[in-house]
Amino acid sequence: MSDDDYSATVLGSHWFSGPPQPGDVAPDRVEGSVLRFGPGVTAALPAPFPLDPPPASRPRRAAGLRRYTLAVVVLLAVLAYLGWQRYGPSIGVRDVAVSTDPAGPACDAAADVVAVVRTNGRAGVLTYRWARSDGTRSAQLTERVPSGQREARLHLLWTFQGTGSYPARAELRLISPERRTAAAEFTYRCTP
Repeated sequence: MSDDDYSATVLGSHWFSGPPQPGDVAPDRVEGSVLRFGPGVTAALPAPFPLDPPPASRPRRAAGLRRYTLAVVVLLAVLAYLGWQRYGPSIGVRDVAVSTDPAGPACDAAADVVAVVRTNGRAGVLTYRWARSDGTRSAQLTERVPSGQREARLHLLWTFQGTGSYPARAELRLISPERRTAAAEFTYRCTP
């Protein structure tokens, strides 16, 4: 072939003539999403890296337990403390004392007899009864003591009427949380 016979349009005419007609070139594959036709198309090369990620490794159970160990220990400690506060040792009595004005009440007045029950500061209920020297006993009474309160004051108002003199004794009988007694004595005097 000489230089005069060279023609760029003849050599590259297959690029301008349009796509090949059906049946001229066999596809690389039919069922996939990629179809390759024509000259210059290379065969599919394998990917330089795996396309499917490796299966995820299962997390180790021990590592998961270790992550929550501190939180579980703190939670159990708080629950134990709250349980001990609520259901732990209940109220305890340290001392019981009863007092009133030793001069006694004025004519036709009431004596205020006060029992002071000293506790351990725990919450609880005191159950008690008053007994008077005239033979009268109160019904069973209760006093709820909140946590942190270290003493409870229990009052008995004993009313006197008339003239004369009467030696009086008021006794507190603590029933629970433990049995204790304490008393105060005074004299009612009323002269005309």
